[in-house]
Amino acid sequence: MKTAICYGSPPEGISHQEWLQVHKDAGFDGIEIRQFDTLEEAQEVAQLSQDIGLEIHSVMGGTHWQLPLSVPDEQERLKGVEGIRRALKIASVAGADTVLVVPGVVTEEVSYDQAYETSQRSIAELLPLAEELGITMCLENVWNKFLLSPLEMRDFIDEFNHPLVAAYFDVGNILLYGYPHHWIDILGSRIKKVHIKDFNVGTKQFVGLLQGSVDYPRVIAALREVGYDGYLTAELSPYSQFGRQFLYDTAAQLDCLLNC
Repeated sequence: MKTAICYGSPPEGISHQEWLQVHKDAGFDGIEIRQFDTLEEAQEVAQLSQDIGLEIHSVMGGTHWQLPLSVPDEQERLKGVEGIRRALKIASVAGADTVLVVPGVVTEEVSYDQAYETSQRSIAELLPLAEELGITMCLENVWNKFLLSPLEMRDFIDEFNHPLVAAYFDVGNILLYGYPHHWIDILGSRIKKVHIKDFNVGTKQFVGLLQGSVDYPRVIAALREVGYDGYLTAELSPYSQFGRQFLYDTAAQLDCLLNC
């Protein structure tokens, strides 16, 4: 397995080149980027990353919360679909093979069955572009009141019967309503990317990596058992100061997980 971190904006006064070099020096193999405002900025970061020796392996879709793929209003739904289309294009210019997608959001106004049907329709409409660009849409388990069991997420993915629809498994998110190793066992080879964070089930709060309730030796063993050999990407809140140290500490913690 390889290590990565979600790439944030450089601190004030530091260029992308300098900040990416810090990520490389800290020991990361790659980064996951956000959905940049312009393709030009994505291309710039991609070229700098390539020169430095960091792989951009994924793009985090940036519109799927405010414009869910499951919203019943057709005009709003199409805006959400267009947002993910743009993320797919950014992934293509950045050299990433994955876009993280929140598949849908259940609300008081959007029922579970509505969300299921509408989000599947939206993802199906995105598949032609995903095929053209060769980008996998990885659906993440998030606190969206949707796809709340590993069996359901497995079946949701399998109904597409398509290699470019897969799972982005978030280890920390799942502790609110499940156990990571159960999900890993059931999703198996459908897992193409993994987010790493930690969560305290007693306080119901996200905490620093290796400070919460995630049984990481069991998680890593489960990932190895299903043959996962991709990225472990840290998705964490940075320190309020000493940003460089945050990167070095996180890289060391990920290395610790890989050696457990």
